[in-house]
Amino acid sequence: MNRRAFITLLGGAAAAWPLAARTQQPAMPLVGFLGFGSFDTFPLYLAAFRKGLSESGFVEGQNAAIEYRWAEGQYDRMPELAADLVRRRVAVIAMPGSPPLAVRAVKAANPAIPIIFSVGGDAVKFGLVTSLARPEGNATGVNFFSAELVAKRLALLRELVPGAARIAVLVNPADPERTDAVLTDAHAAAGATQLQIQVLKASTSSEIDAAFASLERADALFVGPDGFFNSRRVQLALLTMRHAIPANYAAREYADAGGLMSYGTSLAEMYRQVGAYTGRILKGTKPADLPVIQSTKFELVINLQTAKLLGLTIPATLLARADEVIE
Repeated sequence: MNRRAFITLLGGAAAAWPLAARTQQPAMPLVGFLGFGSFDTFPLYLAAFRKGLSESGFVEGQNAAIEYRWAEGQYDRMPELAADLVRRRVAVIAMPGSPPLAVRAVKAANPAIPIIFSVGGDAVKFGLVTSLARPEGNATGVNFFSAELVAKRLALLRELVPGAARIAVLVNPADPERTDAVLTDAHAAAGATQLQIQVLKASTSSEIDAAFASLERADALFVGPDGFFNSRRVQLALLTMRHAIPANYAAREYADAGGLMSYGTSLAEMYRQVGAYTGRILKGTKPADLPVIQSTKFELVINLQTAKLLGLTIPATLLARADEVIE
């Protein structure tokens, strides 16, 4: 190529650079999503999270990217998975439904990266924020009230099975703070109504099977609020049918999967709120300026098909108060 042709080519390329720069798409912000379960058991919640994100103007694959990590029900893996997200240089880490110990570990290890959590209890008491109104630090999120509803759920179970004298309470020892809170409230509520409590513990699928095998003449089952149990909701529903025991759960998805009765806050709404807060962080809001949200939507769901299979007659007063009855 002669000198004149080279200069012409270089000039043409230089003229094209500003146009290329103008048409180049900016890098999409990267969201880290740290889930306690697995992708295949939480599609509904993921849809709710993405809905919340879109309410803040971000759509996955269009102007935001999401890097997913799943703990598969093993809470002790969450700090390791969070560290992997940090290496990916995510702009924010969303941790919906994570146990407080996992949120604290991720928060302490990564003080510069914003964290959006959701926990089933008092975020101040758990040491996640200094104040619900002014969280300070790099974390904020949602309190979706699970441990606080123990007495209410036990009362509903007693109303469903009026003659119940002994209730088994299934908890996950891998989340000791929530387990302690649930058992403390369960024993307090049981003492006020002269109920006996049998404590069952499980943190793996095989341990759930073993827990049911160890049932000792329990009249009903109270399944503690827990992300791992939620991921095993079909297994739990099948086992309650096999053992012919009425059970009460913390979220409507259990009833959808064949569980008898659930009462608690809407987890789908909680995931939407976490998504919306994640989007606000991407827009530049600091976690300290986002107060911890207190969930206000509660649902009582009764599966009438399961009741019939168990030979139970649901009291009319309970059916009348249900937000949904699955026929």
